[in-house]
Amino acid sequence: MADYVVAMSGGVDSSVAAALLQKQGHNIMGITLQIWPEENDNPQQQGCCSVAAVDDARRVAQKLGIKFYVLNFREKFQEKVIDYFINEYIAGRTPNPCIMCNRKIKFGHLLDQARGMGADFLATGHYARIDRDESGRIRLLKGVDQEKDQSYALYNLHPEQLKLIDFPLGGLEKGKTRELAREFDLPVAAKGESQEICFVPDDDHGNFIANRQPEGVRPGKIVDENGKEVGGHKGLPYYTVGQRRGLGLAMGYPVYVKEIRAEENEIVVGPRESIYSRGLIARDLNWTTGQKPGESLSVEIKIRYNAPPVAGTIIPHQDRVEAIFSKPVPAVTPGQSAVFYQGEEVLGGGIIQSPLAVEE
Repeated sequence: MADYVVAMSGGVDSSVAAALLQKQGHNIMGITLQIWPEENDNPQQQGCCSVAAVDDARRVAQKLGIKFYVLNFREKFQEKVIDYFINEYIAGRTPNPCIMCNRKIKFGHLLDQARGMGADFLATGHYARIDRDESGRIRLLKGVDQEKDQSYALYNLHPEQLKLIDFPLGGLEKGKTRELAREFDLPVAAKGESQEICFVPDDDHGNFIANRQPEGVRPGKIVDENGKEVGGHKGLPYYTVGQRRGLGLAMGYPVYVKEIRAEENEIVVGPRESIYSRGLIARDLNWTTGQKPGESLSVEIKIRYNAPPVAGTIIPHQDRVEAIFSKPVPAVTPGQSAVFYQGEEVLGGGIIQSPLAVEE
C-alpha cells in the first residue's frame, strides 16, 4: 500500500477521497492549506479553505483517525493567485484563478511539500481521471460525471506530475460521492457546494479589486464599434467579454461587451453577432502529453469552464497555438483558458491571447 497526502478542503469531495483511500488500505494524512486572506477570517464564511472549512477538514480527519496538518500558504496564494487575478482584470483580461491555483499552489507547492513529507502520491477530490494507455503513456482524462468534470482546470499538469497524483473520485458520479459520504458517516456529508471564487466571499470581484487596488479601477468610456461614445463604465474589472447585463445602455437593441481596451480604458460594445469569433490565439501553453503536437490536429476546444466543447483544429507554432473553430463561437475571452481534447483525453491548453475575427 502507498503513502498518500490528501488535500482536504473541508468539502464533501476531498473528504470522500480521503475515506476511499483509507478504505483501500493506504496510509494517508490530510493537509489543509490556509490560503484565505486574513481580512476574511470570519467563521461564518463557508468558502474553500476558509476558517470554517479548515475546521470541517479537521473534523473529518478526526473521524477517520488520520494525521492532519494545516499549512500556511497565505503568502504564496496572495502572490501567485490573488495578485495575478487582480492584475489580469486591471489589464482588461478575465482570468481563471482556479486554474492558477491548481498550477502554482496545489500541484506546485503542495505537491512538492507532499513529496518532501515522504508521500508517494498527492490525492485531491477533483473529478478527473489519470490513466495509462497500452503503450504505458500516462493520460489525463475527463471525469466520468460530465456535469462535474474538472479536467478543464487541470490542463497545466505534465506527465511527471501525473505520475504522482491520484483523483479517487474520477470514476464516480457526484450523487455516488454524496452517498459514500453518508455511508462513511462523515461530518460534512450534508455540506453544500463551495462558491466559485473562494477568496471573493461576496462573489463581487469588481468591488474586491477596487478595494485592494483602487488606482487600477477608473471610470471610462463605453464606445460602439465605430468608436462613438455611447455611455460610461465604472472600471474595467466590472466587465468581461460577452457581458450584456449591467451596461446601463439604451441603444434600441441588445448590446454586448465585444472588447476591453485597457490602454484606452474603454469598453467596446456591439450587437450579438459582433462577439462571434472564428478561432483564437493561445499562449503560455502546456501539453499534458509531454510534447507539443508536430502538426495540425482535429480536436474539441473548451474556451471556459462551463462552456460546451466545440470541434476545431489547432495549428501549433513555436510560442503559440492558433485554434480554428468548425463554426463561429461567441465570447472568446482573453485571459481565459482554451483547453484541447481528443475524445476523453486532455491534450493540453493555454491562455487565450486574442480572438480571431469572423471573416466577412
